[in-house]
Amino acid sequence: MAITDKALAGKVALVTGASQGIGRAIAIALGRRGAKVVINFLPDANGSTREQDARKVAAEVEAAGGQGAVSGFDVANSASVTEAIKAIGAEHKQLDILVNNAGIAINGLIMRFTDDQWMKTLAVNLNGAFFTTRAAATLLLKAKESGRIINISSVVGESGNGGQVAYAASKAGILGLTMTTAKELASRGVTCNAIAPGFIDTAMTAEHLPDAAKAKLLEGIPLGRIGKDDDIADAVAFLAGPEAAYITGQVLRVNGGMLM
Repeated sequence: MAITDKALAGKVALVTGASQGIGRAIAIALGRRGAKVVINFLPDANGSTREQDARKVAAEVEAAGGQGAVSGFDVANSASVTEAIKAIGAEHKQLDILVNNAGIAINGLIMRFTDDQWMKTLAVNLNGAFFTTRAAATLLLKAKESGRIINISSVVGESGNGGQVAYAASKAGILGLTMTTAKELASRGVTCNAIAPGFIDTAMTAEHLPDAAKAKLLEGIPLGRIGKDDDIADAVAFLAGPEAAYITGQVLRVNGGMLM
């Protein structure tokens, strides 16, 4: 059930990769709790489609009870991230919550996986989370006890998965980044946690999960269903709020029981 109180009123959140899928659901969930949410998107070559999607999400955030804004930058580009975070700080005067959600999945067996596929996956999934966390740290430290970093990992970051060597490695790296960040920022009251989703019903998973594979997958999920993006969004909303003030350096598994 969605959290509907306004415990995040007056807070500013940045959600990367939020123009669709899980990121969109997270942005709306934070807006429902009263936050001002900056929706990050990767600019298109023609500069239009993803921005339009991001602006639609911003409108949905406002309809949910929050405030919406957009920021287009490539999380895999360190200079672009630094410039964008500075602009967010200048415009909104604060940043209290960072959700590192942007990610891609390029599947393939180790022996056939190319250098470019490996580097691209880690550049977005792991480097992107590092670049954004590093750039946002100064603003988050100013938030003190309300500063929150939530990184989106994956069940395969803990279990591994055949055919997902780079994706699994990048998501495992997120866990190390999470725990180290938590230790470094804890003295200032800023928390950092990770959420490890199981298989969630999004466009990205649908692309890589044929019906036959989905049926087999369901056999290994004790709760008997594929997850919904709101399952992840509600977990983020909890970790972003005051209820989670004494939780840091943890991995919250939202996977229907497929990994215990």
